[in-house]
Amino acid sequence: MPIGCLTLEIHLAEARSLKDKRQVIESLKERLRRRFNVAVAELDYHDLWQRSLIGIVSISPDGHHLEQALRAVLEESERLLGRDLIAHETELF
Repeated sequence: MPIGCLTLEIHLAEARSLKDKRQVIESLKERLRRRFNVAVAELDYHDLWQRSLIGIVSISPDGHHLEQALRAVLEESERLLGRDLIAHETELF
């Protein structure tokens, strides 16, 4: 059964504190969880105001469906974050 992992590297230029960053990241995580039924977690840069690395994981019996689902998550993330999304990587296991 395939497992898909999407990582998003985010640069929040407007964040002036960890609280600012947390508001954006928590909102993104909740929206992705609710809309796509995926697991979402902040993986790195916990103590930096303007950077974050988010991991999104999903599992499906169909690899093609999994790829489409992660592509939809990426498109929604791009729409929500705009230029703040600076890099992404998708892996299937």
